[in-house]
Amino acid sequence: MNLRLSLGMSTNPRTRPVFEKKVAADGIDLVPTHVHVAELFWRQLRSAEFDVAEMSMSTLMMAVAQGDDRFIGLPIFTTRRMFHTAMVVHKDAGINKPEDLKGKRVGVPEYQQTSALWTRGVLKHHFGVEDRDMEHWMDRQPAHSHRGEVGFTPPKGVIIHQVPGDTDIGEMLLQRRLDAVMSYNPAKGDSALDRGSIDLFNHPETKPLFGDKHAEALRFKKIWDLYPINHGMVIKREIFEKYPWAALNIYKAFEKANEIAEAQRMEHTEYHIEAGLLPPEAKKAMATQVLYHGIQHNRKSLEMVSQLSHEQGLTSRRVKLEELFAPSTMEQ
Repeated sequence: MNLRLSLGMSTNPRTRPVFEKKVAADGIDLVPTHVHVAELFWRQLRSAEFDVAEMSMSTLMMAVAQGDDRFIGLPIFTTRRMFHTAMVVHKDAGINKPEDLKGKRVGVPEYQQTSALWTRGVLKHHFGVEDRDMEHWMDRQPAHSHRGEVGFTPPKGVIIHQVPGDTDIGEMLLQRRLDAVMSYNPAKGDSALDRGSIDLFNHPETKPLFGDKHAEALRFKKIWDLYPINHGMVIKREIFEKYPWAALNIYKAFEKANEIAEAQRMEHTEYHIEAGLLPPEAKKAMATQVLYHGIQHNRKSLEMVSQLSHEQGLTSRRVKLEELFAPSTMEQ
């Protein structure tokens, strides 16, 4: 009889084959549920509702550093982005370059979230804007937040205000009560934590911090030589200790799912080339795999998350990868 495990995660091309039962973990029946990631992380931290779950890498490191050993990581990395390029500012805030953020009011859904961690890291290391140089406003309410579940308090010298319960960072930006927002993602009713619904990215009163996002992403990639990781996966430690083979079997299932996503991407590329929407030479670039699971392909990105977390005062020390992930997956 197979081991039956509940699985909470978001939907994207690399998880969809698991939802659709196109791949399976040997000896395991995974029962997946789609949950908005912000809500998922909160529910998992609060009640450990799922046997296996997608998890914020920043929050996982904070939990481990504080001695919370309920979960053990699986090096399955479901999402990543050049997060800092998505920062939005009000057109009248006098912000024309990243350095102009000094002294400004900046909204963020959750101060500790991994995307905000990356954004602050880039602002500091590339543009000289320290965390304490900005006045931070956090959207999620204490009782429904990741910070509430890990007992986060602001690092020394960093000002973090609470956004009132009758508004959100999107509204506050348009009302000029904020000057900029980072890691903004309108929930559209899909999350029990996030309230914002305004499309700030296409609003006439806002503009991106980086006018040429593509050029900024290339500049970042050339300097840091990595693609920022956002989320990983965790399995309950009690299950891992009873069934240690489950970790690698689940990992292999997601590797197969990633292979399906890669094949589908190439199939779509062929359609675009045949339709004249892409030049034939684009096929070579599109055939280059960018998204990988496993420690070996992602060590640099993971170690940078650990470094930034410690630099920004989210963890009291740099968390080692061996503390985070199942031993059987460390060579993957």
